Amino acid sequence: MQDRTDLQEALLRHNQQVPRYTSYPTAPHFTEAVDGSVMATWLGDLDDQCELSLYFHIPFCRKMCWYCGCNTKATRQYGPVEQYLEYLLREIDLIANKLSSSQSVRHIHFGGGSPSMLSAMDFERLMAAIRSRFSVAQDAEIAIELDPREVTEAKVAAYAMAGVSRASLGVQDFHEDVQDAINRRQPFHVIYDAVNLLRDYGIKQINMDLLYGLPHQTPEYLEENVAFATALGADRISLFGYAHVPWMKKHMRLIKEDALPDGAARLELFDVASECLKKRGYVPIGIDHFVLPNDPMAKAYEGQSLRRNFQGYTTDKADTLIGFGASAISSLPQGYAQNNPATHTYFKALDQQSLSTVRGKAVSEDDLIRREIIQHLMCYFELDLQKFCTTWGLTIERFDDAMDRLRTLALEGLVLLDGDFIKVPGDVPQAVRLVCAVFDSYLKVQKSQHAQVA
Repeated sequence: MQDRTDLQEALLRHNQQVPRYTSYPTAPHFTEAVDGSVMATWLGDLDDQCELSLYFHIPFCRKMCWYCGCNTKATRQYGPVEQYLEYLLREIDLIANKLSSSQSVRHIHFGGGSPSMLSAMDFERLMAAIRSRFSVAQDAEIAIELDPREVTEAKVAAYAMAGVSRASLGVQDFHEDVQDAINRRQPFHVIYDAVNLLRDYGIKQINMDLLYGLPHQTPEYLEENVAFATALGADRISLFGYAHVPWMKKHMRLIKEDALPDGAARLELFDVASECLKKRGYVPIGIDHFVLPNDPMAKAYEGQSLRRNFQGYTTDKADTLIGFGASAISSLPQGYAQNNPATHTYFKALDQQSLSTVRGKAVSEDDLIRREIIQHLMCYFELDLQKFCTTWGLTIERFDDAMDRLRTLALEGLVLLDGDFIKVPGDVPQAVRLVCAVFDSYLKVQKSQHAQVA
C-alpha cells in the first residue's frame, strides 16, 4: 500500500485536463446534427408518464467575477434581464406545447449567472408560468442559486411564496484579499444576513459553494472558510476546484497567475478543507460535495440512488431534464441538446417560434452503457465490472482495453483492482476522473476542453 504522499505525486504526474463527467458523452462531443427540429421530435416522443426535471438559466450578473466559468454577462441595467424573461416565457410555452400535460415535474433548478438578478415580481411571473404550463408535483424540490449580494427580503418572500425549498449561495472564499483578487467582494455580514433571511421565510435547506485553488489561498484560509460555512449551518457544502482556463474565458486573464497555487498546493488545500469538513460531521459525497448525515443526499448515497447531472451530484431521479434559456442543456432518453449560448440568436429562434437548439448528441447503446459505468464510478468510487456486465448482458471482454489502461494506473496506486472489481483509493478521490476516462470512447485530451484533475 502506497502512502498518501506517493499517491498524490502519482496523481500529479497525470494532471492533464479530463472531463468532470457531468454528462456522457461530454459537451465537447456535441455536434450540429441535433437541432431544433430534432429536439422537438425528442420532446414529442417522451412517454406520457415520465417524470421531468426543469432547469432555467439566467445568464446575468451585476458584476463579472474573474474566476467564473459560467455562460453569463455583467449588466447594471435591468432592461436586458426583463427582455430575457419575456423570451424565457415564450420558450416555456413552445416546449410545453410539445409535451403532454400528464408528465410530472419533480425538480426545478434556477441557475446562472445569477437568478437573484430577477426582481421579486419577475420571479413570481416566471414561477406562475411554469405552474400554469407544467404539472408540478406537490413535493417537487425547487432550488435556486443565489448571489448573497443580490438577496433582498422582497426576493426571499417571492421565493418562499413560489415554493422554493433549497437555496445555494455562492460564497467561494470569506477572505478579503482573495475576494479582491477574483473581483468578488462580499463581507461576511452579507452572507450571514442572506442565510438568516432565507431561514426566516422557511427556506431552511442551504447549500454553500466554496472554491479552492484561488489566488492567495492558504491551508489556514481553507480551515477558516469551512469554519465560517459550517457555523452558518449549511446543509451541503460544495468544494470545487477553480479551473483556470483563460484561453476559454478571457476575463480570467485578470487573475494574476503567479498568485495561483500549483497542483501540489491545490491538493493540500482540498485535503485540509475535506478533513475539516469530515471532522465537523459532514459526509463526503463524490469528488466535491459534503453533506450533513440527515441530508437527502446522504440518504441517496446510502441507498445507491445518487445521480450526477449538469448541476453536479443530485437526488433528482427524473430521466428527462429540460433546459430553458441561452446555453441551457437538456438531457433526454434520446440524447443531449443545447440551446444557443448567444442571447440574440436564442431570441431570434424564439421570434420564429422555433426551439433554439444548436448542437447536441444522440446517445447510442454503447454510450448508455458507458454512461452508467462512469456515473456509478463518479458517485461511489467503485464498480464490480463483472457484475455490471452480467446485469447488462455483456461479455467482460468488451472492456479489455479499459482494463489494460486501469492496470497501468494500478501500478501507481491510482486505482485498486481485485480481479474485475475497481476501487478508487480514498486518499486520492480526484483519481476517479482518470479512472472514468479509460471508459470514455470519445476522449482525446485537449487543453482547451477540460479542467485539470488536481
